[in-house]
Amino acid sequence: MKFAEKSYRIFEESVLDYHKDDDVDAATRNPYEKGTVEDVLYAKNRIDAVQWHLEDIIRDPEIDPVAALALKRRIDRSNQERTDMVEELDSYFRNVYAHVKPLDDATINTESPAWALDRLSILALKIYHMAAEVNRADATREHRARCSAKLTVLEEQRADLISAIDALLDDIAAGRKYMKVYRQMKMYNDADTNPVLYGAK
Repeated sequence: MKFAEKSYRIFEESVLDYHKDDDVDAATRNPYEKGTVEDVLYAKNRIDAVQWHLEDIIRDPEIDPVAALALKRRIDRSNQERTDMVEELDSYFRNVYAHVKPLDDATINTESPAWALDRLSILALKIYHMAAEVNRADATREHRARCSAKLTVLEEQRADLISAIDALLDDIAAGRKYMKVYRQMKMYNDADTNPVLYGAK
């Protein structure tokens, strides 16, 4: 099994595990050995799963404004954790392929392997929730049909993305592509670059 397919299975496992409790505050029970890439992949999707549901909660039109602000801050922290974990995955890939000498005509990809895996992790959540809509007992037949058509597209996208990620990793391993990792440098969380924060000092 190639890396992207293996990653998707871990993402899928994490999504199913989250929905056993279906609680944004439930403890994470990561089944993989600490420090392994599998551990990071599982933890990455768990962050995505929790954030998916936080985004649902904050859109409740009856939400208390104070609770909404607390949720917004939590979502911001979650976004930073997600970014940090993607960068950790890219560091893993850089180490794996550190010995590869790029070919003279090697090219760079528009996104790194880890950011492509980030999209695959979100896709696992989209597929799970769209399938739930297809099977929703209280939904209209028209709603289920629309969601079924969307699910078909998402499943096609999954196959394409898995194939593309594995092709990218093969190209990096063969020297046909090379990696550069640019840190995201998020400015809104940084007290030195967010003018509202440094202006308040």
